[in-house]
Amino acid sequence: MRTHYCGLVNESLTDQVVEVCGWVHRRRDHGGVIFIDLRDREGLLQVVFNPDQAEMFAQAERIRSEYVLAVKGKVRSRLEGKENPDLASGKIEVIAQELTILNRAETPPFQLDDDDVSEEHRLRYRYIDLRTFGMTERLKTRAKISKAIRDYLDSDGYLEVETPMLTKATPEGARDYLVPSRTHHGQFFALPQSPQLFKQLLMVSGLDRYYQIVRCFRDEDLRADRQPEFTQLDIETSFLNEEQIMFSMETMMRQLFKTILDVDLAGPFPQMTYAEAMDRFGSDKPDLRIPLELLEVSDLMESVDFKVFSGPAKDPKCRVAALHVPKGSALSRKQIDAYTKFVAIYGAKGLAYIKVNDASNGREGLQSPIVKNLPDDVLDELLKRTKAESGDLIFFGADKTKIVNEALGALRIKVGEDLGLIEGDWRPLWVIDFPMFEYDEKAKRLNALHHPFTAPKDEHLDLLESDPEKCNSRAYDMILNGTELGGGSIRIHKQNVQKKVLKLLGISDEEAEDKFGFLLNALSYGCPPHGGIAFGLDRLVMLMTGANSIREVMAFPKTQSASCLLTQAPSEVSAEQLKELNIKVRQKPKETE
Repeated sequence: MRTHYCGLVNESLTDQVVEVCGWVHRRRDHGGVIFIDLRDREGLLQVVFNPDQAEMFAQAERIRSEYVLAVKGKVRSRLEGKENPDLASGKIEVIAQELTILNRAETPPFQLDDDDVSEEHRLRYRYIDLRTFGMTERLKTRAKISKAIRDYLDSDGYLEVETPMLTKATPEGARDYLVPSRTHHGQFFALPQSPQLFKQLLMVSGLDRYYQIVRCFRDEDLRADRQPEFTQLDIETSFLNEEQIMFSMETMMRQLFKTILDVDLAGPFPQMTYAEAMDRFGSDKPDLRIPLELLEVSDLMESVDFKVFSGPAKDPKCRVAALHVPKGSALSRKQIDAYTKFVAIYGAKGLAYIKVNDASNGREGLQSPIVKNLPDDVLDELLKRTKAESGDLIFFGADKTKIVNEALGALRIKVGEDLGLIEGDWRPLWVIDFPMFEYDEKAKRLNALHHPFTAPKDEHLDLLESDPEKCNSRAYDMILNGTELGGGSIRIHKQNVQKKVLKLLGISDEEAEDKFGFLLNALSYGCPPHGGIAFGLDRLVMLMTGANSIREVMAFPKTQSASCLLTQAPSEVSAEQLKELNIKVRQKPKETE
């Protein structure tokens, strides 16, 4: 039906006859001549209808927005001064010779160039929203990213292997989506949270290098960068250590950014331990574009009379940290109060601060309700350590280490964004040496910081028995601009070590056999040393396209309540279907007044 895409017709085709198809983006009637901007996925093309072809012209007069047309015509140069430099087809236009209206359209629920349409409305009519240039371009870029990844991995000897969608429910952190079995009454499949166990089994199978661009499912609370179903680039390889895997993945990422964005990511990526990242940035995924850091000042506050500081300073499970903000004294009390409310989200009980009005004037040059509680020598050392100058501001966090890190870490990002302190475009790094476990105060048990199949560092194997909380893992995360692009590790490949880790996580031998028996059994049949990594493809595309959330780079995403406004899913099913599955739905209890 067509010889060219609308957006690809250019001056190289001048005086040639082309056939194009697309949607009416805009129709204009200029003194007896009708202009139509015809749109397809590649862009716009201006088509001209002259009145000397009366029958076709009459058809063109009846055309409205989003009609689907087929047009045959001759390409000619636009009149001087009428060119559109923003379009690939902006120097030419097509003089229509034949017109076919392939389909009419009702008035769209919103204009495609309207930036104020609510997300709810856009998701309800997603097939219309996908016609917008922004959405089209993001999905095209996503396809190019997937192809570039496949090209690299194929060239590096990786095999693409599919893993099951219907599998066994295993405790991996989030809630599983369950699928009832019709043929095995009372039993359920689970949709995979990741292909983790299967890709390890592929290493046991000797396939050596595996990858898959795969859908994963997690029934968890949603936010801008989470969806109940998402796409993961999953990778596993045998006989490589963490440095070799990181080098390969870093090479892939640099090649990807060069291919898609023509951006040169400097290499090698810097590496930072988890402990250093938490100490300096309060986060294991620090945004290095923001030149603000947390500074440890617990030692300065141990002996002060101000118990808000001295109490946490003396507690080994707490910390007192400072966040120095250059030129921050210009912040108003209203702004500081807003930041105080912001850190409260993370459990902080308040936000102490000192404005440095005149650094050379000692105590008299400082403005803060807390200055009176701190001796001169502490104030002097505080200014020296933070390198604060006149006009600067220092925020403080004093509480349990986790609360201080989360609160000041988030404040660091917010202040950096609010004050325009972001430097550069892309700042990648690797975070390494993660703890194997974190202690859950509420549950009074250890949890795996990554997942239960992450190997401990060789030199920390003995700590699994003597002091597991001090045991570090062979894990590594790739971070870009404060976002975790991917996380991976060297895996446990020995059955006795895997059993020991599961036991530390409170998983009994019986439960381990029930949930992970197939893996534990496989580890006894000559499992090679292996490791891998998984990248969030949606998150990667979001960053590379500058989108605000992963919903903007998915064709048919769910809302934050995990529903689909387009198809009205989830929905009730018939009594017959439930009966086949031997399932009875209980009525939701009425809320008591």
